[in-house]
Amino acid sequence: MSAALGLKTKPTTTEPDDDDDSDISALINRLTAEVNQIAVDKTKSIQQITNQMKMLALNALIESSRAGAQGAGFAVVAQEVRGVGQQVETIARELETQLTKRTGDLVASIDRMSQRSRGERMMDLSLNAVELIDRNLYERTCDVRWWATDSAMVDCAASPAPAAVTYASQRLSVILGAYTVYLDLWLCDLDGNVIANGRADRFRVVGQNVAHTKWFREAKTLRSGDDYVAGDIESQPLLGNAQVATYCASVRAGGQANGAPVGVLAIHFDWEPQARAIVQGVRVGDNDKARVLLVDSHFRVIAASDGQGILSERISLSLNGQRSGFYQDRTGTMIAFHATPGYETYRGLGWYGVIVCGA
Repeated sequence: MSAALGLKTKPTTTEPDDDDDSDISALINRLTAEVNQIAVDKTKSIQQITNQMKMLALNALIESSRAGAQGAGFAVVAQEVRGVGQQVETIARELETQLTKRTGDLVASIDRMSQRSRGERMMDLSLNAVELIDRNLYERTCDVRWWATDSAMVDCAASPAPAAVTYASQRLSVILGAYTVYLDLWLCDLDGNVIANGRADRFRVVGQNVAHTKWFREAKTLRSGDDYVAGDIESQPLLGNAQVATYCASVRAGGQANGAPVGVLAIHFDWEPQARAIVQGVRVGDNDKARVLLVDSHFRVIAASDGQGILSERISLSLNGQRSGFYQDRTGTMIAFHATPGYETYRGLGWYGVIVCGA
């Protein structure tokens, strides 16, 4: 179980140097453009020479006609020179056309390869982002199931006498001191009343009823102490409208997985700073002008590297039945995405890592 920051599961990865790829592509493009320019320049020089040859042949023809019979043989040579000049000009023109087409095709092919390489890299990075949050949130599911078996939680939920409530609150406070990724921890009875919390001095939630919340309703139906509820990201009014991811487990008699439910433990993961650290830590290049996002199953933005649109913006993703991929929209913007792979017993909530790169 991770304490404090809760990000220690971040894998060490060796990522390709995008600068090297772009430098190679730029070099090939530059050399191809230079070859194309050389071909154009040289064919123009050939055309200038053939024009001179044709001009000389024309002058020779004129002079031979003036010479009459004596110039007849020279006229034949001049005519041949003129024909050769015409052939050379035709060959030069065809050479220019073919070389320009070939170099143009090469540049287009390099651009496509570069775009594909960039898209695949962004897709991998979008997977990296959502995978990191999956691993992080897997630990939250472990935390809540573990703490729900604490004897202080079990005793207080079963019989919330003042002494039991005080002790449970103290235990929750101690946990919060070590696990700084949480805003608060709530112990609720089966009617949805908060009977103890870890930060009573900051959040006066004891006595509040949360029976209407989706996460509490789902927690009441959990089949055993081995199961858990992972809530969607929300702004929690009782926590100052902070963005939280709430995880729940049932508190059961004797702390046993198959014991009768006596309460619900809800832990509120401090979402915004933790998610921000992940999306801002994705190693996109400065030249990519990229916006790194996490979106939920409804494509609602739940984390953004630029801090914009969180919980209010919905993006349009063209998935085409794929769990991962990349494409360019009508504006030329590249969009890469990857669905949550889940981690261990955490199946994920249908989220996506998304990277939007400026045109």
